[in-house]
Amino acid sequence: MVPTELSEDMHRRIPNSTLVIYPEAGHGGVFQYHEAFTEALLAHLD
Repeated sequence: MVPTELSEDMHRRIPNSTLVIYPEAGHGGVFQYHEAFTEALLAHLD
């Protein structure tokens, strides 16, 4: 829930992280894209 460039920086700094950018998503991206978010989360945790 930060600007994309800061998300990319955090992603580079966190080992084994997964970064997914949802287009046109605001602070509620996990709610706007709940199905895609759930899929990405489960894939990351697998």
